[in-house]
Amino acid sequence: MKAIQAQDYGEQFQLNECPDLTVADGQILISIKAAGVNPVDTYIAAGTNNYTTTFPHTPGKDATGVILALGANVDGFQVGQRVYCAGTLTGASAEQALANPNQVFPLSDKLSFEQGACLGVPYATAWRSLFVRANCQASDTVFIHGASGGVGLATLQLAKAKGCKVFASAGSEEGVALLQELGADMVVNHHQAEHYQQIQQTAPIDIILEMLANQNLGDDLPLLNKGGRVVVIGSRGNVEINPRDLMARDACIMGMALAQATLSELKEIHQALYEGAQKGFIKPIIAKCFELNEISSAHKAVMESGATGNIVVNV
Repeated sequence: MKAIQAQDYGEQFQLNECPDLTVADGQILISIKAAGVNPVDTYIAAGTNNYTTTFPHTPGKDATGVILALGANVDGFQVGQRVYCAGTLTGASAEQALANPNQVFPLSDKLSFEQGACLGVPYATAWRSLFVRANCQASDTVFIHGASGGVGLATLQLAKAKGCKVFASAGSEEGVALLQELGADMVVNHHQAEHYQQIQQTAPIDIILEMLANQNLGDDLPLLNKGGRVVVIGSRGNVEINPRDLMARDACIMGMALAQATLSELKEIHQALYEGAQKGFIKPIIAKCFELNEISSAHKAVMESGATGNIVVNV
């Protein structure tokens, strides 16, 4: 099989010919059709933000494909079944991958393999941020600060399906147009300084989903309603805030790391995602597709500003 590998942190990816994988007891062997690329994949490959891995390293957590073989003691799956992975044992950027059963979920027939490759990190992060951390209710007004990337778009779809009023920001004209097309109630350009005033003059915010806390958190807090909460999904450094902005609103800031989710939470999340796809309100948006030998370009693209959807690698 062909697999992408790196031999050390920060080294160039190579497309190598590797032995086919063999399934062991309690494992699932999958023929990979598409792999999602997320910022966390770049952090792991670079060894930054406290992420580590072993080498040779095949990048990627998210993938879709067809089950090739089931190890002993694996129930609930069938050879030939369409599935998606939220994590693997061997890496997603390869023609085959091994996974534990708790990393594998049925892929709705409403979604393509490319769309399914966007579910694991982006949609599970969005669902846990909204409904586990922020306890989102239909009456809430939600502001997604940086909504045109994979997690932001997933959050928009989930919040709208819940019945929330949703404000959203993007950093490009294309991103703004996409958010408007997807039904955001208000869209602002977060590269314009007055976007905070535009939001504040419209309505107080119950929940803010923050994708770049080191830049925005201090300015987010005055937007909050009484009892408001900010969920920090992404940050690339330090930030200064005024705690009185929280005190005056009885508000809170909470972190969100998908790695902290319990197995029961993940089971609930992925069941909800399957149902949402079947009902039609979960529709991953793909910005760019790359081939397997273009993995380095895919990793660069996922870190660029002005996102308009997910980055996917066809396998």
